Amino acid sequence: MASPSDRASLAERVEELLADGGPLPIVAAGDPVLRRGTERYDGQLGPDLLARFVRALRDTMHAAPGVGLAAPQVGVALRIAVIEDPAPVPEEVAVARGRVPQPFRVLVNPVYEPVGDGRAAFFEGCLSVPGYQAVVARHAEVRLRGEDEHGVAVDEVFTGWPARIVQHETDHLDGTLYLDRAELRSLSSNETAAARWTDPTPRAAATELGFELP
Repeated sequence: MASPSDRASLAERVEELLADGGPLPIVAAGDPVLRRGTERYDGQLGPDLLARFVRALRDTMHAAPGVGLAAPQVGVALRIAVIEDPAPVPEEVAVARGRVPQPFRVLVNPVYEPVGDGRAAFFEGCLSVPGYQAVVARHAEVRLRGEDEHGVAVDEVFTGWPARIVQHETDHLDGTLYLDRAELRSLSSNETAAARWTDPTPRAAATELGFELP
């Protein structure tokens, strides 16, 4: 459990971030806060400050834009993340990737475990690693446990692209970046990915760049 001084420090850090208004600055890869892991949330911010922080995370995610954002990505080492995906993709992409709209969700103290042995590999990017994408093989289905911002227990199974999102964001809370799990031969600039690797699946990229898919 955090000491009173640690709690004050975290609350002060969040208050400082929120003082400027607008989207929060996103921390880029190389900053130690993305690698240290996070502290379990147990009231360090208080209800009002937590609500304001969650709103700021959502605004920042929208402005980026992205479909998820974890607290360490704005320099706060607390086990909190937000997700939201309107899934604005062509139908064939949505079907191939299992991408369906996800409402705004707050994940507090989330942990996941695989359901079954299925894995799926697709190009993935990260707001903290701007300009690049790489293919990541992830569990096709996971069980997520945790709480929401009101302390209500969450115990839910996610499949397809929503499963990818919750794994990506929960990994951030453990100090893991998507590149740690990526097939590095697939690493592509956003410009190259947009020009060459827009197929619903990364099969062509695997063939031409020389890596295997699960």
